[in-house]
Amino acid sequence: MLPAKFRRRQCLLKAFEKSYKCIRCVANTLTRPEVDISFSNGRNLLISTGQYARLADGCAVATLGDTSVMVTAVSKAKPSPSNFLPLVVDYRQKAAAAGRIPTNFFRRELGPSEREILTSRLIDRSLRPLFPDNFNYETQIVCNMLAIDSDNNPDVISINAASAALAISDIPWNGPIGAVRVGFIDNEVVVNPTRRELQQSILNLIVSSTKRNMVVMLEGNADNILIQDLQKAVKAATKEAQHIVTSIEKLQKQYGKPKREMQVKTEVSEEILEALRSLSEMRVKEVLQNFSLDKLSRDNALSDIRNDVMEKVKISFPDVDLNLLNETYNNQVVKKIFRELIFETNIRCDGRSLSELRKIECRVNLYKPLHGSAVFQRGQTQVFCTVALDSPDSALKLDTLSMLTSGIKEKNFFLHYEFPPFATKEIGKVGP
Repeated sequence: MLPAKFRRRQCLLKAFEKSYKCIRCVANTLTRPEVDISFSNGRNLLISTGQYARLADGCAVATLGDTSVMVTAVSKAKPSPSNFLPLVVDYRQKAAAAGRIPTNFFRRELGPSEREILTSRLIDRSLRPLFPDNFNYETQIVCNMLAIDSDNNPDVISINAASAALAISDIPWNGPIGAVRVGFIDNEVVVNPTRRELQQSILNLIVSSTKRNMVVMLEGNADNILIQDLQKAVKAATKEAQHIVTSIEKLQKQYGKPKREMQVKTEVSEEILEALRSLSEMRVKEVLQNFSLDKLSRDNALSDIRNDVMEKVKISFPDVDLNLLNETYNNQVVKKIFRELIFETNIRCDGRSLSELRKIECRVNLYKPLHGSAVFQRGQTQVFCTVALDSPDSALKLDTLSMLTSGIKEKNFFLHYEFPPFATKEIGKVGP
């Protein structure tokens, strides 16, 4: 039997080993799955998951420098009755991310700003094309700014975080994508330039692409850049984006959820499809080749054909779903006939060739009391614009976060855009 002194040491050693195992278990639990992506200029993008919003279908945090954005993806389990993808992207800038309190009267975050809306659309255009065709489940992407520094813009970071969140979720999606901002300074392409570098750049271009260098979305502006330099920038951006795509795929393979099974989309039989085409093909071609029709009269003529065909098919096939029949007619009959006709004749439905533009009409100084007025018309699309000049006191003083993200202290130029419902012969709310 061991002496009491050695027995006490043995008990202490076992207790220490047990405590050490508990500490390691806690440490492993707190360790977050992450990937570190290095760009050619030495800057790193860190994407992690599993730390926040664990009840969401997918969540990812992307960090570049000291700017971090958390993006969550949630999709309903049952499809919506609509025939389109009900996707909503909600990007929000938080004053707290810059260590500030909102400067409005209520001292709290209010409705989305113009910049937040435009960034939401930027993210939407990068993600939407890669959802399956028959995916009509209500889906929401929420981008929350966690922290922001004075160098790195959060918009491109949000696209990559959204790509990672969707990739690791169980939501069906044909991603991932990678997004990169490129500038052009001193005849050199700069990847993910800082705000200071963007001020010296003649190019500010955001490129979203999927694997095999396939570009999904482009947005940017340039100042007298040559076409070969622009092509060089796009090529460099897609090359850098491949590192992001590969890293997100690695994260998805290790920590992603299995993709959910979607409800199989019901399709009409070949017999019904052939009946739809035989009853409408010649009549639709006749309308599409009648170049004297304008948009409204052409739409009305096609609508009359559709209603007549639907009634006849419904008599022969009384059990068919009318909504499914209508969707099939629009997508697999009229759309296909319209496409085939253009390839056969190289002429569009309004009589223009493939390289011919619509006639453009511009008129200015329509109303003398205004500082400026103009109407621009192309085809049947009209834009009416007015200009108002005011004193420097009317300039908008920006809050701290807006100054940080835009580099502008005050705005003295405003563009207000309205799209009233009567422009498309509809009824709806009028206002901002």
